[in-house]
Amino acid sequence: MSDTAVNARAIEKPPPSRARRWIILAVIGIASYGGYYAFDYIAPLAPLLSRQLHFSNTDIGWMQAVYSVPNIVAMLIAGVMIDRLGTRKSLSIFSVLVFAGLVITALSPRLGVMLMGRLLVGAGGEALQLTANVGVARWFWHDGLSLAYGLRASAARLGSFSAEVSPAWAPQAYTYWRWPLLIGVGFGALCLLGAVLYGKLDARGERRFTLGHTARTTKIPFAEVFQFNQSFWLIAALCVTFYGCIFPFETFGQKFLIEARHVTPQTAALLVGMEPFFSLVGMPIFGLLVDRYAHRSLLMMFGSLLIVPVFPMLGFTNISPVIPMAMMGVAFALVPAVMWPALVYVVDKSRLGLANGMLDTVQQLGLVVINLLIGWANDHWLASATNAVGYHAGLLMFTAIAVLAVICAFALWRVETGRSSHGLETITTRL
Repeated sequence: MSDTAVNARAIEKPPPSRARRWIILAVIGIASYGGYYAFDYIAPLAPLLSRQLHFSNTDIGWMQAVYSVPNIVAMLIAGVMIDRLGTRKSLSIFSVLVFAGLVITALSPRLGVMLMGRLLVGAGGEALQLTANVGVARWFWHDGLSLAYGLRASAARLGSFSAEVSPAWAPQAYTYWRWPLLIGVGFGALCLLGAVLYGKLDARGERRFTLGHTARTTKIPFAEVFQFNQSFWLIAALCVTFYGCIFPFETFGQKFLIEARHVTPQTAALLVGMEPFFSLVGMPIFGLLVDRYAHRSLLMMFGSLLIVPVFPMLGFTNISPVIPMAMMGVAFALVPAVMWPALVYVVDKSRLGLANGMLDTVQQLGLVVINLLIGWANDHWLASATNAVGYHAGLLMFTAIAVLAVICAFALWRVETGRSSHGLETITTRL
């Protein structure tokens, strides 16, 4: 059969029905939920690791940083894998890595073994979220894209929220370091379940409907990595600076709030949990607004501005930490809800895997550097319950990174309101 005949048959296929798209989104959400729990469950465990296993701030920083280490390179490989193998096989492979890594992390109190487990979780976890993004674009490419991204991300944030507040809903588990890690293994099994369900439903849908992203049968030249446009690279710069304020702060946030703001561990868990909670509630709302009214780069700039005063308020004022944590939560809902689906408009659909991989690569590189930098700063300035001032240097570093995020968002807005625009400020979609 000729290529023309194959293309004609593909064109004859209808787009997927709304009901099928929401079912696919639900199973992608299940996988994302388990994967993000695996990312964030170290943060509430940090005080316990410090007390029972005598881990230093630097050790804890490594526990989170090593999650990102493989992704500096692995995300590019994952992006190519998604474009070549498709979303079904990729999601299955990455969910298995997450589950295996969670099991290894729980095996031993030795830092080296735990780091090996976290390395595997990182190699699978970020690639899994990347695949989930491309899966959403595959099924929602023609309408409701930002809303679908927002709902998918809400499921992921619910995983983060569940992990961050786990000392509140499972306080008995936080009497011994291994028990929270075993809970994480259970969430890894949930991640596997979502990947299996997606594989079955997507295979059936591919035979019946016209879908957005399809696996490429031709070789993907390495040079394509460097051929993205200016808007893409500005989004990448915003990604690394914005997330550089969010996730590394979560790593040390509960410890900081307990030791510097003198709150209980349960209160600290709930305060840090405000970030993913606001995100899981707000991302679909912001996604819906962006689909209807556009102005994507302007909204990214506004969201970045929100986090600039957060760290001075936490470290240098007596303002209730509820206020700055709420501001960070709103920003954490707004910017990702706009940023990730924006890739669909600035790159070709056949390169979505590679584009998401490159974006995640620069993000992970930033997270490695910033997690280690903040851990070093807290150790160097002897941050502790008896020396709360020791946290000030790290908070000032976070503030500087937040300012850089605003500058990147402003530059993107300038490009997207000029002659090189890709429609981020103007494209609207129906539901």
